[in-house]
Amino acid sequence: MKAVVYEKYGPPDVLELKDINRPKPKRNEVLIKIHATTVSAGDWRMRKADPILARLFNGLFKPTRVKILGFEIAGVVEEVGDMVQSFRPGDAVFASCGLRFGGYAEYTCLPVNDLIAKKPFNMTFEEAATIPIGGITALRFLKQSGLKAKDKVLIYGASGSVGTFAVQIAKAYNADITGVCSTPNVPLVRQLGASQVIDYTKSDFSKTDTRYDIIFDAVGKTSKAACRPLLRKGGKYVSVNSSPKSHPDDLLELKQLIEDGKLTTVIDRRYSLHQIKEAHTYVESFHKKGNVVINITPV
Repeated sequence: MKAVVYEKYGPPDVLELKDINRPKPKRNEVLIKIHATTVSAGDWRMRKADPILARLFNGLFKPTRVKILGFEIAGVVEEVGDMVQSFRPGDAVFASCGLRFGGYAEYTCLPVNDLIAKKPFNMTFEEAATIPIGGITALRFLKQSGLKAKDKVLIYGASGSVGTFAVQIAKAYNADITGVCSTPNVPLVRQLGASQVIDYTKSDFSKTDTRYDIIFDAVGKTSKAACRPLLRKGGKYVSVNSSPKSHPDDLLELKQLIEDGKLTTVIDRRYSLHQIKEAHTYVESFHKKGNVVINITPV
């Protein structure tokens, strides 16, 4: 099969398209023919070993544990292990690969007890592939914050992958949302459900007189100290700079929101597998809105 492999840390040029052996599922695994994956911050940071702690996980001097990136996928089950009962060949699924990565390939194997679920009926493979990382991250942090109806929520970085999902999830909880983004993305953030939008290129969000029950930094570019004056008494600040623990039902909850018409996805650009270097370069530039998809097609 075709896969994008990296043997050393560095810029996008370290990513190489190669022919490798197709994996075989273990007894509790499914083999998935991947239709689409994405380029997330987790992918390019692992590629660069940025932060440096990535080297402790994946090898001090070169990648040894993970050599095929790709954090989230959508595809079709091709084969199942003999202990698998919840999926069968032909099932359309979407999944988080977790710290195994492996999405930049034509096939991958995943355990059925991981974050894997049947694809929402009303999403394409491209759309479904964007959900597991950004969607779960937004869901977990908002739940961690104690989100409830009528809360005033400020989402910093509301036009990114996590931010676009966070706006919609908070809206589904009937919260009152203020989004922070740049000028070109103001209409998008309003369309997704924000009642107020602060353009950070024109005004400093920290100078607003409004006080919030929840402030969610969805891009990791502000700080608790900067946001503390904006919080109501008992208010909660959460940031993607920390790591929420996912729950096995997270994908099912997101799937339900999607099928209920309360959650959609924003796709900024689409690339093929042989354009992976260009895709990484673009995502690393911090100019994307929503998600960048990689279509796994014959190359």
